[in-house]
Amino acid sequence: MAEAADIQGISHSPARRWLRRTASVVLGAPLVATLLAGPAVPGAQADEASKAPSGSSTVDVTLDSLAPSAPVKGDTLTVSGTLTNRSKEAVTDARVDLRVGPRLFGRTSIDTAAERTGYVPGSDPAAIGGKYTLKIAKLPSGITQNFTLSVPVGKLGLDDAGVYQFGVSLSGQTSRAPYEQVLGIERTFLPWQEDESDSRTRITYLWPLIASAHLTAETGSDEQQTPVFADDDLAAELAPGGRLEQMVSLGSQLPVTWVIDPDLLAGVDAMTRNYRVKVGDTTIAGKNQVVAKQWLTQLESAVADDKVVALPFADPDLASLAHRGKNVSGSLSHLQNATEVAGPTVETVLHVKPSTDFAWPVEGAVDPSIVDVATSAGAHNVIARSDSLQETAGLPYTPSAARPIGGGTTAVVADYRLSRAFEGDMSNAGNSTLAVQKFLATTLALNDQDTDDERSIVVAPQRMPTAAQAQSMARALHALDDERWTQPLDLVDAAEAKPDADATTRVPGTSQYPRKLRSLELPTQAFQDIKATQASLDSFRVILTQPERVVTPFGNAINRSMSTSWRGRPLEAQQYRDAVRTYLHGLTNEVQLISKSDVTLSGRSATIPVTVQNKLVQGVDHLVLRLKSDNATRLRLNDGGAVAEKPIRIAGGHSQSVKFDASANANGQVQVRAQLYTEDGTPYGEEMTFTVKVSEVTPTVLLVIAGGLLLLVLAGIRMYTHRKRANADGPSGGDGGEPEQPSDPTPDTGPESGEPSGTGEKVDR
Repeated sequence: MAEAADIQGISHSPARRWLRRTASVVLGAPLVATLLAGPAVPGAQADEASKAPSGSSTVDVTLDSLAPSAPVKGDTLTVSGTLTNRSKEAVTDARVDLRVGPRLFGRTSIDTAAERTGYVPGSDPAAIGGKYTLKIAKLPSGITQNFTLSVPVGKLGLDDAGVYQFGVSLSGQTSRAPYEQVLGIERTFLPWQEDESDSRTRITYLWPLIASAHLTAETGSDEQQTPVFADDDLAAELAPGGRLEQMVSLGSQLPVTWVIDPDLLAGVDAMTRNYRVKVGDTTIAGKNQVVAKQWLTQLESAVADDKVVALPFADPDLASLAHRGKNVSGSLSHLQNATEVAGPTVETVLHVKPSTDFAWPVEGAVDPSIVDVATSAGAHNVIARSDSLQETAGLPYTPSAARPIGGGTTAVVADYRLSRAFEGDMSNAGNSTLAVQKFLATTLALNDQDTDDERSIVVAPQRMPTAAQAQSMARALHALDDERWTQPLDLVDAAEAKPDADATTRVPGTSQYPRKLRSLELPTQAFQDIKATQASLDSFRVILTQPERVVTPFGNAINRSMSTSWRGRPLEAQQYRDAVRTYLHGLTNEVQLISKSDVTLSGRSATIPVTVQNKLVQGVDHLVLRLKSDNATRLRLNDGGAVAEKPIRIAGGHSQSVKFDASANANGQVQVRAQLYTEDGTPYGEEMTFTVKVSEVTPTVLLVIAGGLLLLVLAGIRMYTHRKRANADGPSGGDGGEPEQPSDPTPDTGPESGEPSGTGEKVDR
């Protein structure tokens, strides 16, 4: 009983027992009066009354600030907040009180206390009272009023170091309940550690710089390949007060480990120069170069002396790859590529050498397949979370983060309570204050656990904290600046810390992966789309004289297609993949065959021209144009076969007319097929089909033509003889000269062009 009394803050003195009996009589009097009051109110009024806030939920009490968050001896604690009357009646004769105690033991007791609502006599501590009470004559219905109370820490009755309950309550009365009672209460926690603890917990706090995808695969045709952004939303996050600006500004003053997506750095770096932004079917010039430069300069300064961890490029979704993507051939190769470019990207932009030895699955949830995929690209450390890698049953303390899980892999297990501490709406001052106080209380309770060994605890918050969440995290970490019970440690050292022999190292089975997280994974179709895009890119790159102009932007875009940031946004993810594939298809179609109409071949031999057009800004090479006759008996190509090939090499923005020798054996029509191929025999682009009309000149026709020519010659001789005789008989009326002959006829074919040939085109002879 003595222990229970201490916990509840109750004294067993005779005077105290008398006060308790008196209070019971007073509190019971209204109930007796109600029973003797006669008939109940009408039904409608009763229903309304039953729905109205009552008891300790009548007034909403919020704590907007509590300073200092972790006081020491000699401090004055100042509490500010608001009181909102939610009832239909005014509250009169009210007072605001501070309540402290009892001390809480263990993190579970903190969780239980945080879940309590309403005032419970005997469980909630007594008010400090005296001059540390704020009196309010009247709080009208629906009205919100601010309050501030200050009290010297020495008056709080804090004895041993530890975590204490701390509450602010409003007591008063209403016309319906004309007696004093607690009408509203808000609880939080007060960590109390006067001096530096004999042993301190080492805390590793991850500070993630990750953003959703904004860069497209599209680039300008200029030498600099001006990047094209899907929107200019990233600028708002980089601008003063924006999410990413706050992350850098706050993180620069904290002992944290920076966890950075290299794609974010690549995107911001691209914004420091000329860039374009898509608006409908066109693009406009981006105008936020100054904002991007300022942010990068600030970040480079912030990370200069801190540990930096680089995630694989574009932060690929490891769980989606493990559960949906690894069965689609080629998917894991993209993770390998994303890992390889991560380090050089960070080093180029920030001039620091990052660690690339860490993989971070979504929310630290792991199973064997995720671990296999995470380590397939070379990572030896997987950032997990303790609600996934469960603690050993019965272990009375939280073990260190590092856990060897086999195969030379270390699971760095983040504490789930601390990691999720700031996931709510931290733009609400009350929520933020409660989150900060609970975070501090949890770290102190963790340090007080019964173990003689110093431990290393990792905190892995949400991937993309809001500006308000970042501010709350920063306030909590600043409260630990004096290192009374914690000390900072970077992630690399935390991963290398001596593991606890009693901690579990069993990775949960695939069936234990959270169903909610699985439902948000990228579908198998996403990886099939990516495979198709990669295949098109592979075919395209081999014909280019400057393949790097295409491979780099499209390779990065493919990595972005697997990003963790698409979780919960399936439509946007599909649209991004479609846009990448459509743009690549458009580029490949810039190299194509120009359509031909039917052509006529008159005679036994001729040449058939086929035009290849290259609208790209760079040249193409390593292409072969293959022409195939469907009837080699009637129309033979080159050396007498059915197929002929010619190599293709065209400068950017030019066309090339390729001529194939052909010979005919019989009259009629022949289908001819033209197809571009890469040098390895892969078809490139669409096949073109046209008809060749063969019209051979026969021997009979030649005899007729020869007879006609003979008659013309004989007629000429006769005319010459007749004219000679006439001249001999006398002078003529002419000038005696030869008759003027007609000039040579103009050719029937025009110069080569990229336009489709006309109907009835004749081939070159």
